[in-house]
Amino acid sequence: MSTDDLESDLTRRTENAPQELLTRSFFFLCAVLSIVTTVSIVVLLTTEAAKFFTITAPLMGVEGATASVVDFLTGTDWVINAGEFGVLPLVSATLMITIGSAVIALPLGVATAIYLSEYASARARSMLKPALEVLAGVPTVVYGFFALIYITPALEVVLPSIGTFNMLSASIVVGIMIIPMVASISEDAMSAVPDELRQAGYGMGATKFDVSTGIVVPAALSGIFSSFILALSRAIGETMAVTIAAGAQAKLLNPLNPASYLEGALPMTAAMVNLLTGDITGGGLAYRSLFAIGLTLFVITLVMNIVSDLVAQHYREEY
Repeated sequence: MSTDDLESDLTRRTENAPQELLTRSFFFLCAVLSIVTTVSIVVLLTTEAAKFFTITAPLMGVEGATASVVDFLTGTDWVINAGEFGVLPLVSATLMITIGSAVIALPLGVATAIYLSEYASARARSMLKPALEVLAGVPTVVYGFFALIYITPALEVVLPSIGTFNMLSASIVVGIMIIPMVASISEDAMSAVPDELRQAGYGMGATKFDVSTGIVVPAALSGIFSSFILALSRAIGETMAVTIAAGAQAKLLNPLNPASYLEGALPMTAAMVNLLTGDITGGGLAYRSLFAIGLTLFVITLVMNIVSDLVAQHYREEY
């Protein structure tokens, strides 16, 4: 590079220095704001939940109501009027919806991703993928009413013993909600697999199906697992759809028993909504239980995301 070119480059860098500094400062503030928001949420949940576990105050006429960490984590009854705050019924209902939605969304999402990545033409993909992602933009309350008005009556035709509010309907509608997340992230992971791997499979006489399921899917496994965990985290934290479809009665159900899905229950997010909209005293034990449930939900989601990162690192392929 000549001297004139060096001087020109130095002049250009000097002129753009204020703009570069402004841009870097803006992105730095965005990063700091994200971190501060996350830390603030954690601090709020932790401090308020700590007050729930230490408070000793009357609860809606129940004298001497107290909260214990052990009773909260192992209790099988959630009756705030009686001072019983066992979170297991809420956790069991949340797990039921998560398992039920996973059975629906994971295979359908992966199958959709395989079609979009390996079988669909460029024109079909350009139309189908945005149409699929429209599902992610539908308000969750709409999904809840859809489950109550359409899915539950359809299930009653096949299963007459099913209740108006039931876990099966909630699981189906949440499964429909998270299909776009599984399909979109998995399809991106499959599209990132180098074409050389596909061509090598075809060169050895493999069929389209063999290449898709035997080469592309294993190579994109880290991204597919990540989509699973993210989708299930969304299912765990879903609020309005399960509040409308699942019911409001806390029951300790067996997530592995299919008959339990015919009954209604109270997931953690729905319990928080019911507490907020109910007649509770601000600052009392029932009010503080909101933050204890929120902290439990946060820990479950955090663990799932950590597992997702570990799985993704274990199966990540470098090309």
